[in-house]
Amino acid sequence: MKEAKYSYFPGCTLKTKAKDLDYYARECARALGAELEELPEWQCCGGVYPLGSDEIATKLSSVRALNTAKEKGQELVTVCSACHHVIKRVNDDMAHQEDIRTRANNYAQFKEPYQGETTVLHYLELLRDRIGFDTIREKVTHPLTGRKIGAYYGCLLLRPSEIIQFDDPENPTIMEDFIRAIGAEPVSYSFRNECCGGYVSLKEKELTHSLTGKIMESASAEGAEELITACPLCMYNLKQYHGKDALPVHYFTELLAEALGIKPSEKTNGEGA
Repeated sequence: MKEAKYSYFPGCTLKTKAKDLDYYARECARALGAELEELPEWQCCGGVYPLGSDEIATKLSSVRALNTAKEKGQELVTVCSACHHVIKRVNDDMAHQEDIRTRANNYAQFKEPYQGETTVLHYLELLRDRIGFDTIREKVTHPLTGRKIGAYYGCLLLRPSEIIQFDDPENPTIMEDFIRAIGAEPVSYSFRNECCGGYVSLKEKELTHSLTGKIMESASAEGAEELITACPLCMYNLKQYHGKDALPVHYFTELLAEALGIKPSEKTNGEGA
């Protein structure tokens, strides 16, 4: 069976602190019949979407990535929540904001102007919409039977919903469906799509501790025994919480790999363990 090919934007953190998220994403895609082709010479997306309407320079790395995928005739896959958020919003700008589109193309000097043609997929969307959770369920060799897992979405995967179009921002289900596909029991809890403190974690440690504590308490109260996330920053913040309700936190790709029987690699750094 010929593998489906996708352009892949790993992002900076997946090359450093979140190697687990990257490694397992690649290995699992291969096991599921999808090939992630890392974009050549990609640059940092910036990590934060610039809100200034006249801000062009910090969007150019995303535009170049999107255009490269367009030239390859491929959809663009990201795994990191922040990268997905930034690239998806920049793509929307290029499709619908004429001033930004014109100025970005003037800077980039592509062979043909980029106008938002590339489809941007988060890895979870790749699993749901391209591979299919039923196919994943068939491929699972080591189902995570009996494990009660809470999905932590955070902010960036879901909002702004009219642009990101990932899932229902108030009642998402994609990660719960993923958990079922790998044989575990999803635990729904009220704080699964609330902010963990995000980028203020270093400056406002007490605030972040309070926010992550509420997330952990909410999940634990509903019976969750562990959490999964797609965001390296969420992973960092959640793992800094050491209260009585603290739960183990994993990248979702790590548990997918476990269910598919993929062994850990010495190249990973254990951030998701």
